[in-house]
Amino acid sequence: MEVVASLSRSHPFHCPLRLRHKRSCNISQLSLSQFRACKEPFVGCSTYKQGVLWNSSTLNGASCIPRKHVCVPWYNYLQDFNQPVVHKQAKASRPVAVRSELAGTGIPDSTHMLSDITFGSRVRGIGFYAVTAIAAILLIVLMIAQHPFVLLFDQYRRRAQFSVAKIWASLTVAPFFKIEYERLENLPPPDVPAVYVSNHQSFLDIYTLLTLGRSFKFISKTGIFLFPIIGWAMYMLGVIPLKRMDSRSQMECLKRCMDLLKKGASVFFFPEGTRSKDGKLCAFKRGAFSVAAKVGVPVVPITLIGTGKIMPTGLEGILNPGSVKVIIHKPIEGSDAAVLCNEARNAIAEALQHQG
Repeated sequence: MEVVASLSRSHPFHCPLRLRHKRSCNISQLSLSQFRACKEPFVGCSTYKQGVLWNSSTLNGASCIPRKHVCVPWYNYLQDFNQPVVHKQAKASRPVAVRSELAGTGIPDSTHMLSDITFGSRVRGIGFYAVTAIAAILLIVLMIAQHPFVLLFDQYRRRAQFSVAKIWASLTVAPFFKIEYERLENLPPPDVPAVYVSNHQSFLDIYTLLTLGRSFKFISKTGIFLFPIIGWAMYMLGVIPLKRMDSRSQMECLKRCMDLLKKGASVFFFPEGTRSKDGKLCAFKRGAFSVAAKVGVPVVPITLIGTGKIMPTGLEGILNPGSVKVIIHKPIEGSDAAVLCNEARNAIAEALQHQG
């Protein structure tokens, strides 16, 4: 049954819609000129969202229904008038470019697109975290057992706890990559307090530095202390908590570093503040060097090479094959924080450029 509306004598676009039943007709019976005459007068009436059906004896009862989106008359779409009228609203396809935000991170020779990550790197990453978790679970028992004695006899340096941390780091990295050390003779004696600084490329930097066996206090975000096992180990090692973007927490952190240095312990800073995303050495903050200048302890620059290639920043779930090199530079002494900062940064930058 076809729904047909008869129009009044007024303008067909402004008349009320009256419905009645009418027999259906076959549009193929019309001539092309009749079809055009029927369709063209009603083009553009879709704004009223109503069907306009025109009963014409000339058109043999053919129904004319306006289109919603009209750019050209309907008859332009007819390939063959004897074939059914089929109109498909074409949607223009638009090319979509997908870009990973992880592209361009890490160090220049280790930029990894998502498609370039091999299956082997993913498996190695899973194995790395499995080994470090098992080692941590086993060694945390030893750290808890000896912690009361550490607080009693070695409250500030905590050398026994750092010995366990060295074992943990060595067990974790040994199956996956080799660490090469250069100029170890530049390291101060273990009982001499110093401020150690280094470039920061990867999550692996902490593991690498712990293998040196020196009991220097790291600075870490307060949120990491909430993680089980790893947070407990950090607390027993004497890691210094820091709230980022909190000036009061920063001042307290620097004061605590100065107190530890005065009591014979060493501290470690990443002067860049965070891991480099492109492998380039960022500007150094002067906090570490101000502490060293005020307390009068040497600054020991350390260059880490290769950690960003093995585990790039932003891709901590993978572990690429490779090796790591640790270069110990000569200690720098002075009372001017700006001079200490420039000399330490230049030493690390030269080593990176030479290896690059």
